[in-house]
Amino acid sequence: MMTIYATSYDSPLGIIHLAGDKRGLVGLWFKGQKYDQDLPPGFSLVVNDQLDVFQQANRWLDIYFSGREPGFTPALSMIGTDFQLEVWRALLDIPYGQLASYREIAYRVGNPGALRATAHAISRNRISIIIPCHRVISSNHKLTGYAGGIERKRALLRLERSLDLIDD
Repeated sequence: MMTIYATSYDSPLGIIHLAGDKRGLVGLWFKGQKYDQDLPPGFSLVVNDQLDVFQQANRWLDIYFSGREPGFTPALSMIGTDFQLEVWRALLDIPYGQLASYREIAYRVGNPGALRATAHAISRNRISIIIPCHRVISSNHKLTGYAGGIERKRALLRLERSLDLIDD
């Protein structure tokens, strides 16, 4: 059994659960969202808000929710399949205030025929906001699903001033 440490952050959009290990952030979910605190089998969550990565993540979230680009990424310890990790790394390349389509992400990971698999990997992103799955929209510039809820996705894009880039 691998121990993962947990804490929470009170954001303007609701409570955020954070999970981390000694290497970095493992998860960041809105309380009650789809896949909230979803970790693979063999992991146990223990409350401990003293990890360095939690201090980094709190600082990042404070800056982000103040409407500014944080300019750094907290240490990450992503847990997923090789394909998921590749997709999540591609999400990290979407700049603050900009958007990408699911199709663009499939191309970026070198697998344009794997649109559904790419969308599924994006939906299973465990470190939301910091790994910006909310910046992914449909090819026709429509707002599409978000595990944290479509209203939170809209609020995050509004915060980044990129909401005007979609046809909603």
